[in-house]
Amino acid sequence: MTEKAVVIYSGGMDSFTILNKAHREGLEIYALTFDYGQKHSKEIEFARNVCAELNINHRIIDITAINQLISNSSLTSDVEIPEGHYADDNMKSTMVPNRNMILLSLAIGYAVDIGASKVYYGAHSGDHSIYPDCRPEFVHAMNDVAKIANYEPVEIVTPYLTGDKISILRDGLAMGLDYGKSWTCYNGREKACGKCGSCVERLEAFELNNTRDPLPYEIEQ
Repeated sequence: MTEKAVVIYSGGMDSFTILNKAHREGLEIYALTFDYGQKHSKEIEFARNVCAELNINHRIIDITAINQLISNSSLTSDVEIPEGHYADDNMKSTMVPNRNMILLSLAIGYAVDIGASKVYYGAHSGDHSIYPDCRPEFVHAMNDVAKIANYEPVEIVTPYLTGDKISILRDGLAMGLDYGKSWTCYNGREKACGKCGSCVERLEAFELNNTRDPLPYEIEQ
């Protein structure tokens, strides 16, 4: 019997790589994409298209109601998306309070419901400086909780927890993945802005892997 796994799949390049990695390992994938009112909801369409192409079970879950409680992130409010590198202090405005704990809790519940033993998500070291819910201590603590919160233990799998965007892309390129099928920009415009932290880190990863990003940008690559 094929092992089931839930993949938290935003549509971005990190989760795109993880989704394909798990799929190629022969797991029966159940992808979860969350609409939490993010400005870059364009990523949801990318996620839908990829899952349809790979014939992966996919659910898009509307949790926008949480913005009645946590609405002060620049990703979900009228606050302007900051520009610059993730290492810059102003990028902290992109943090959605408790987001990964919320998403992981829902994904773990879904895993228990369908009999999946693993939940995958894309935490990596490039996010450690500004996102506490991507750091190893958070992941390890959540993993401990996931093993005791239900009668059926669930493992949280983070293949790139100690890696960075550069190594994620390197792994994906080795798999022959087309990153034109992923969306990273925090601005949900027709083209990626090339200036927000997410774009800057993505373009840096492509440059350091000596290749060109297939996504169209508002700036010249």
